[in-house]
Amino acid sequence: MEPRRLIELMDLAERMKNNTRHSWTSSGRRESVAEHSWRLAVMAFFLKDEFPEADMGRVIQMCLFHDMGEAFTGDIPTFQKTEGDEREEERQVKAWLENLPEPYAGELGGLFAEMEKKETKEAKIYKALDRLEALIQHNEASLSTWLPLEYDLQMTYGEKDVEFSPYLKELRRQVNEDSERKMGRKKD
Repeated sequence: MEPRRLIELMDLAERMKNNTRHSWTSSGRRESVAEHSWRLAVMAFFLKDEFPEADMGRVIQMCLFHDMGEAFTGDIPTFQKTEGDEREEERQVKAWLENLPEPYAGELGGLFAEMEKKETKEAKIYKALDRLEALIQHNEASLSTWLPLEYDLQMTYGEKDVEFSPYLKELRRQVNEDSERKMGRKKD
């Protein structure tokens, strides 16, 4: 890749470091989009043995790039994101992809299409982990950062996304236990 083009791409990646999410960290600051994507990729890496039939390298790529649109639009929490917001994010990503050199444009275009369809094992794993990582991060943050609607959302978000996998259903169950404990609904 031409050096100037790489520097431009690094500028976009830096925006992901600067754009904060709705989520908070355990240290009391907002999490960046890049931090979420990085931790999601780490999570996928450590699940290779749970999904030996899946291309976990591809899942890790999905984890790293899935929120690239937020480099353009910023983070909009799931419970506030409209169809219009989604279309704008998709438009921005499409324009970005069209300006990438090959083979990157084709590779990432295929990756985004696969994530959108959610038909492959890899896309399903990525989507479930994306939901679960957000829940785990939420449990790690102070309860004072939660909005009232998040108490119920914490218990239901991503339920359908884990249904295809006994392992992910069990992970979701344990995340729910942690959430119940955090909210004071369950004792140890």
